[in-house]
Amino acid sequence: MRSSTDSMLKAMQRIVAAIPPGRVMSYGAVARAAGFPRHVRMVAKALAASPEPLPWFRVLNAQGGIPVRGLTGEDEWQRVQLEAEGVTFDPRGRVNMRELAWYPDEIPRP
Repeated sequence: MRSSTDSMLKAMQRIVAAIPPGRVMSYGAVARAAGFPRHVRMVAKALAASPEPLPWFRVLNAQGGIPVRGLTGEDEWQRVQLEAEGVTFDPRGRVNMRELAWYPDEIPRP
């Protein structure tokens, strides 16, 4: 069981590492691209468990928003990082996913 979880996390980490600057993915799209569409919640675990730095800030919720993480300040840092790459937010704090979402060639867009 442990090795299957490890391979799932590594597959998710590879997808996130491939997201180009200025583009974003949803947690669900990362899970689908990694081949584990029913394990969306594992994406956050994959990001936290990575031994290498990943561009985790390019992963957003399905609505194109930054997930609320409490009072850590990570949400503001995430927005600043994305804006530095040219990503724009609407007045509700969301990214236009139709315009900026990135999908590996192997998976269809939703």
